[in-house]
Amino acid sequence: MKKLWYGGTIYSMISENETIEAVLVEAGKIIETGNYADLAPLADEKINLQGATMYPGFVDSHLHMIKQGEKLVRLDLSAATSKSEMLDMIKQAAEELPPDEWLFGEGWNEHNFSDQAIPSVKELDAIRESPIVLMRVCHHAILANSSAIAANGVTNQTTSPSGGKIERNEQGELTGVFYEQAMSLITDTIPKSGEAYVMYLKKVLNLAINQMTSLGLTGGHTEDMAYFGDFMNPFRAFKDIISNQHHFKVNLLRHHDVFEAMIEADLPYEDSFIEAGAMKIFLDGSIGAATAALTKPYADDSTNKGLLIYSDEEVIELVKLARKHKAPVAIHVIGDAAAEQALRVLEAYPVAAGQRDRLIHGSILNKNLIKRIKQLPLVIDIQPAFVPSDFPWIIDALGPERLNDTYPWKNLLEAGIYLAAGTDAPIEDIDPLKTIYAAIERKDPSESFSHQPEQKLSRFEAIQMYTLGSAQAISKEDVRGLIKPGYEADFSIFDRDLFTGRSEELLQAKAVQTVVAGEIVYNQLKK
Repeated sequence: MKKLWYGGTIYSMISENETIEAVLVEAGKIIETGNYADLAPLADEKINLQGATMYPGFVDSHLHMIKQGEKLVRLDLSAATSKSEMLDMIKQAAEELPPDEWLFGEGWNEHNFSDQAIPSVKELDAIRESPIVLMRVCHHAILANSSAIAANGVTNQTTSPSGGKIERNEQGELTGVFYEQAMSLITDTIPKSGEAYVMYLKKVLNLAINQMTSLGLTGGHTEDMAYFGDFMNPFRAFKDIISNQHHFKVNLLRHHDVFEAMIEADLPYEDSFIEAGAMKIFLDGSIGAATAALTKPYADDSTNKGLLIYSDEEVIELVKLARKHKAPVAIHVIGDAAAEQALRVLEAYPVAAGQRDRLIHGSILNKNLIKRIKQLPLVIDIQPAFVPSDFPWIIDALGPERLNDTYPWKNLLEAGIYLAAGTDAPIEDIDPLKTIYAAIERKDPSESFSHQPEQKLSRFEAIQMYTLGSAQAISKEDVRGLIKPGYEADFSIFDRDLFTGRSEELLQAKAVQTVVAGEIVYNQLKK
């Protein structure tokens, strides 16, 4: 059946301001674009956009879809503005939860607290004896109570693992905070097996996809395979939900801990709907948790340069494993020291012809690092919403002299480097329009000034990161990311033109139809 979309503004995203009148689709592909009068006689079904505006499908290039679904069912601590308010929220949630269930919370951020104080393990113990596990907004630190800590036999004498940190107070006692690799001492004890658990993963994944399609997203590059017990647990959830309930496209980044096992399992992927992605490697942490690896110490802590999770030799072995299986790598780098480590290895062990590696985040990149990146087949996978989230406290953490190298998006584009846009959800809001706004304004809507305005992106550049940029991140720009004959029929359709009006009007836009492979998966257009 041939379907024709018409009756609105349709941006091809091939070049700035290029629009077309109608798009003809068959079997999930765009077969022709052009004038309505020419294409209408060929169509079996006509979809009137009713004045709405169509773009190539928006794809979040880096997120954690199952964790985003969990965020929707867990205690949300992101609104807490003080330690006492956070404790009150935990206390209320504990009163509503059976005593034999773990209490999970998400999104606390002490930088948003008036007192900058993190609750102590003793304060959590006073609320509840049963386990409490609270994930920091960056997902690079966990706060837990005594029963959650004791579940894995952790005591005051337990040493911090390589690449991680168990925080202690001046008396040498556990504070309840665990950073980076030390978080596994808590998360490894959370029950993650059995059919009931897989059903839970399906439930939260379904919630995440429903939310994503309602926001105009047609797909996501998601990293979920190493956090939910055996990798078959999340894989089964994706397989069942996408095969039987949702038309949606996911590229599964494979954490290095499960990468080879997933290959050996010869998993049944779903053509373009569930794809095997790059090997995911973490090299450092986050600026908020003061674990991002820096070449010079943090400005507010001269004893701390953050954490490099692995040695160069260990990173080389991981990259060699990816190359053995002809796969690219997607490397988490936030600090400049982590970026230097990644480039040292990628320069020595380049990806195969026709593929691209990517650096995820790339938050601190000086001109020399950008020059080296330009010489490699690399995409920088950025999260523009980090800017309104991180400023102004990041100035104290890094110092003013490093700010010119922080989130240098315009410098990267001007060097000819591909950028893809994501949210790292659940860390940032999954709404793509908030990310686009952050890319073009570099501020929160409530702020009166932009942070490093010279690094602002144009609207076309910001939107293109969600369309063509996400396709370039997986070397599929020849079939995705544009509205063009031969390309996949993935469309994001909004109630207004994102290229017109004030920037703040972007945030008022609503998705009215989401189309994946020619099928309407979300629809608010009147029939």
